[in-house]
Amino acid sequence: MFQADTPAWIIAPVVLPLIAGLFCFLFKRRIFIIALAAALANFFVACFLIYQFLVFGSMRCYIGGWQPPLGITLRADGPALLMLLMTAVTGLAVTLYARGYFSCRIADSERAGRHQRQQRYFWPLWMLLLAGLNGLFLSGDIFNLYVTLELVAISAASLAALSGKPASQRASFRYLLISLLGSLTYLLGVVFLYRTCGVLDLDLLRNLSGNGAGVRAALALLTVGLLLKTALVPLHFWLPPAHANALAPVSVILSALVVKGSFYLLFRFWFELFSPIVTQAGLNFMGALGAVAIIWGAVQAIRQQRLKLMVAYSTVSQLGYLFVAFPLSRAVEGAQVWSIVIFIALTHACAKSAMFMVAGSIYLHLGHDRIRDLAGVRASLPVTVFAYGIAGVSLMGLPPSGAFIAKWMLLSSSLVSGQWWWALVIVAGSLLAMVYVFRVMSRFFVIPEGEPLKKPAALSPLLEWPALILALISLSLGLLAPWILHILSQGTVGLVRVFPGGLS
Repeated sequence: MFQADTPAWIIAPVVLPLIAGLFCFLFKRRIFIIALAAALANFFVACFLIYQFLVFGSMRCYIGGWQPPLGITLRADGPALLMLLMTAVTGLAVTLYARGYFSCRIADSERAGRHQRQQRYFWPLWMLLLAGLNGLFLSGDIFNLYVTLELVAISAASLAALSGKPASQRASFRYLLISLLGSLTYLLGVVFLYRTCGVLDLDLLRNLSGNGAGVRAALALLTVGLLLKTALVPLHFWLPPAHANALAPVSVILSALVVKGSFYLLFRFWFELFSPIVTQAGLNFMGALGAVAIIWGAVQAIRQQRLKLMVAYSTVSQLGYLFVAFPLSRAVEGAQVWSIVIFIALTHACAKSAMFMVAGSIYLHLGHDRIRDLAGVRASLPVTVFAYGIAGVSLMGLPPSGAFIAKWMLLSSSLVSGQWWWALVIVAGSLLAMVYVFRVMSRFFVIPEGEPLKKPAALSPLLEWPALILALISLSLGLLAPWILHILSQGTVGLVRVFPGGLS
């Protein structure tokens, strides 16, 4: 039951994947059809919700008709809906890619049974994780956010262990422990906040949270818990092993989607819920961690000998740009702060998904992903190599990618505000990204002496085209900037109110 004036469609992104996950357990012979139908429905619902938002504005849904502070609230504004659309687009591509990936592995008669078991558990876990992510973006209650974080963490850790190799099991167990530690810290922050304010609804908390010791303790605990889940340096140690040792579709999910959910909450908390007590020193500290992540992650990516490990450390580096936006928030208007974050998140999700898909396809084709032995891949996998190149252009921040728009905003803000050191970090990070992208790209075009030119390999289209489409989307996000900025300008009222040109 819902209020008459609330859009019931807002619950569909949560309910549909949950139902699909249950059906995947019950109807194993139609497991892909169920997952694909849910992913398609999730995409169309996300598009429909954005249409409703542009027509009617921000939406609220009170489940069961219970108003806050007793009821569960779902809310949809500009940033939440763009993150929802990002998850829907990437999720649909992951669903198609996973189908081709598992079909290729099951074709290996020696290990067909093992790969069939992996596929059987992948689909319901993927649907549960999708439901958790959608609920995270739409939830308007700080405790329900904890529930969605737990659903995402448990599903992600289980997916990371699916390969069954000792390395992946160790990495997934470490990820599970770190994630549970982050969840416990987050929950303690919720306890402090509820003890101080007496409510859990985000809108009510925004009006009630003051400058007391309980609120400051809650901010510290929530921040530490979400930083553990986001894998910001120096709390990133779980990320590269978990991403590099997981199955390729799982690596895509972990890198493109899971870490974005925790960062999204962290950003909203700092710039909406706790904005009255956020200090410039705190913003500078977060920016410094982001700067270290940009440089250190890029250097580690350059040093790696395996393609998946290189892409995993690239994720550590790219996440740093999201945190460099923190100290520059005073130099821009509220809507522009969201623009920087959203453009980076969207570009990274699409480009990094394409890169992990490329790494998975190359592994299936060659049986390894050693960078030094990738010579000649361009001749046998031209579409895959092209997708890698396009995704690399986006990660480097070249036009017309969304990362170019975001980095241009960051550079402009740092120079206008006199904080030129952030500009140096951004430029250095982009140059280092060029090094590790071209280091791999150059190997693709090397033809070993004495070997004939290889013919294109007969890979499934589901292994090549999802990666290429996502890479092209990441490159074209800059061309879609007017529409994205329009959506953000319609749905960042809270930030514009807090940042009327700068923090007080």
